[in-house]
Amino acid sequence: MNVALRRAAYVLFAAFIVLVGSSTWIQAINGPEYRDDPRNPRVVAWRTGRERGPIVTADQQVIAFSSPAEDDAKLFQREYPFGDLYAHAVGYTSVLFGSRGIERTHAEELTSDRDSTISGVLNGLLGGDTRPRGLRLTLDHTLQTVATEALGEQKGAVIALDPETGAVLALVSFPAFDPNSLIGADAGQTGIDLENDPDEPLRNRATDETYSPGSVFKILTATSGLDNGLVSPSSTFPDPVELELPGSESTISNFDGEVCNDGVAVTLEQAFIRSCNTTFAQLGMDVGGNRLVETAEDFGFNEIIPFDLPVLASAIPSGSELEANLPATAQTAIGQRDVQSTPLQMALAGAAVANGGVIMKPYLVYDVFTSDGVVESSTAPEEWRRAMSPASASVLAELMEQVVVSGTGRRAAVPGIRIAGKTGTAQVTGQAPHAWFVGFGPVAPSPGEPSIVVAVVVESGGGFGESATGGSVAAPIAQQVLAAFFG
Repeated sequence: MNVALRRAAYVLFAAFIVLVGSSTWIQAINGPEYRDDPRNPRVVAWRTGRERGPIVTADQQVIAFSSPAEDDAKLFQREYPFGDLYAHAVGYTSVLFGSRGIERTHAEELTSDRDSTISGVLNGLLGGDTRPRGLRLTLDHTLQTVATEALGEQKGAVIALDPETGAVLALVSFPAFDPNSLIGADAGQTGIDLENDPDEPLRNRATDETYSPGSVFKILTATSGLDNGLVSPSSTFPDPVELELPGSESTISNFDGEVCNDGVAVTLEQAFIRSCNTTFAQLGMDVGGNRLVETAEDFGFNEIIPFDLPVLASAIPSGSELEANLPATAQTAIGQRDVQSTPLQMALAGAAVANGGVIMKPYLVYDVFTSDGVVESSTAPEEWRRAMSPASASVLAELMEQVVVSGTGRRAAVPGIRIAGKTGTAQVTGQAPHAWFVGFGPVAPSPGEPSIVVAVVVESGGGFGESATGGSVAAPIAQQVLAAFFG
């Protein structure tokens, strides 16, 4: 009898432990997931019952606001007057699909405290302002519109920022979506269609997608050679039709399959202006995998970029992996093989050149203001990291200017403005090449003179297919944004 009772006690004790563990998991560990699940009726009441503050651009265009429901003034509906123009930056807040973008990452500031939560009641009792705050973004309405129209219906992204502060001036991703379609009676099917769309219109390609960077990565390869004292613009390299890779039967050739210069020798300057793969593959092997990766990580590769929106880390293999594989180092040095970058990361690479080697933290929110229009807090520009020496930045600025003056980036030129840039045409297995351009202007601005960096990627060459290049497809898009900024 004692044995039977003991066994029963063990079973009851085990059941009790399972019950306690299950309750602890549901309430303490997995509780926030259940709390925030859009199917939770409390979430529905919370989202529809609380007013959210307005979101405006740097030039005071209202791009999101809440309006009282027609049948109940205590309920609010979110509206996005410009439809898909700011979809990926601002995002949405929806009863059925939760939140994205700034609406999600800055929900605390945007949401009213006029509710029955303990914090809301206490704030009201203590005389606090229970009205929602508003946000003023760094985005410029004209540049956002021009960038959107310039990209058109080509899959890809455009991002523009101020290299001296990190303020993001335009952020465009296509395909896009209308956030208004995720609000209201028909939102359910629309949301399902968007989630299942193979073109992924909900994905922010400027920050949440990585691509082979192709020749725009040569900015980093050149930096590594310059910063390590291995080369100068006048350094000469052999000029073969194709570069044989050691320990391999593979070769690397230039985009057009021709020599870079005269078939005998070519300088680093000439190779950069003409975007010669043979030269930069050789430079990558001369630099070595460890130093190449160190330089890339100085720019922010293999690290999450601090930003107001979620950012996918740009990636490069480890230095030891490349050191053991010279062909892989050569291919990485021209932005191919396993190196992957977001458009934001490459915009910051251009910003490093434009800003004397320093990368500022990118940001999207200028101010948080009260319902009375009083600025409550502002974002102060902050240095993120030094990517290169000031001397290397100066050399690269001159090389990139010559790319636009007489090289592959001529279609990015803006009359009367010194523009610098680098094109890229990234080969992708089974697809047409991705077309890239990273550029900035003006080169060597006067103190206080505004400047801009623009990065463009067009997936699979847009409508140009296999004939697409960074110079023919991406550079003209950047040119329109640059021209609008200086116009």
